[in-house]
Amino acid sequence: MSQIIKVCMIGAGRVGKLHSGTLRRYIPGGEVVALVDTQQPMLDETGTEFGIEDRFLSLEEALEISEFDAVITTTPTPSHKFLAVMAAQAGKHIFLEKPMAMDLVECDEIIEACKKKGTHLQLGFMRHFDPDFELAYERIQNGEIGEPMLVKSLTHGPGLPPPWARDLKTSNGNLAEVNSHDLDATRWLMGSNPERIYVEVANFKGPERGVDTENYYDNMIASLKFESGGLGSISGVCPCDYGYDARMEIIGKKGIMIIGELKNNALTVGIDRDTGLVTPIFRRWPDRFEMAYIREIEHFIQSIQNDTTPIVTGVDGRWAVAGVLAGTRSLLDERPVMFNEVM
Repeated sequence: MSQIIKVCMIGAGRVGKLHSGTLRRYIPGGEVVALVDTQQPMLDETGTEFGIEDRFLSLEEALEISEFDAVITTTPTPSHKFLAVMAAQAGKHIFLEKPMAMDLVECDEIIEACKKKGTHLQLGFMRHFDPDFELAYERIQNGEIGEPMLVKSLTHGPGLPPPWARDLKTSNGNLAEVNSHDLDATRWLMGSNPERIYVEVANFKGPERGVDTENYYDNMIASLKFESGGLGSISGVCPCDYGYDARMEIIGKKGIMIIGELKNNALTVGIDRDTGLVTPIFRRWPDRFEMAYIREIEHFIQSIQNDTTPIVTGVDGRWAVAGVLAGTRSLLDERPVMFNEVM
């Protein structure tokens, strides 16, 4: 029988709740035995909901008192480097939500700390574990559409980001918090590292919703050039209000691959002649990627049990952060930016 992997969940908010629920309901090989959050009410609420008795206001305290094998970090980006390095130095395996860190120096410190202690590091790019995305990758690798020439990706989120996530000083903005997944997935499915990026942004809804943060944007379009010669585009809208939307299109020399669709399922309802036909839409990101979130945590637990390297590593996280940094420089300077300018 495989070892039960004991997990400390760092962050008791919505993502911490998502992963805690996943481990409790679907992953018999893992168990959340400790919970960390700086806010006592949230700590108690989530701890009670998922039956986590060991609750701490800091990771330092958790490491001193509780026994666990791994951490899952779901806190805001500025805290990632500090928490990940501390966990690695304590010999804990790390699942780290995206974005990996605020800059490449922090990424390198995390990677080095894990390498030094021999701990596994997995990034929270769940699209690698979504059945549709995974199948698309396999079929592209098998040459079904030929060499990829053009990739298009979009992520549109319904909610207004929290204040810390809107500010380039504390989060690197929506390009990081919303579109890190696109930066990762375009590189993954194109099979090539990005070489250049050009970003245009706009702010349509900020003023009417009381957002006065400097350089805030709610619409973003990025053009990419890859080392292979391939081209790409990324669209980001947040808040978009109509629902959660994540789709991709890859055009190869022999064909096209389309991943995802706007509607939630194949159900169409006729209500009356005035309303017409109604089709459900994905309301939130946990709905669209429900299976992917389960499979990525299962993969993390199995990587520890089998002592195998996760398929999504710190290198993937670092490339996405590089894309965020190059893209942010592009939008501020209003020019295309080469990745080697930030790496």
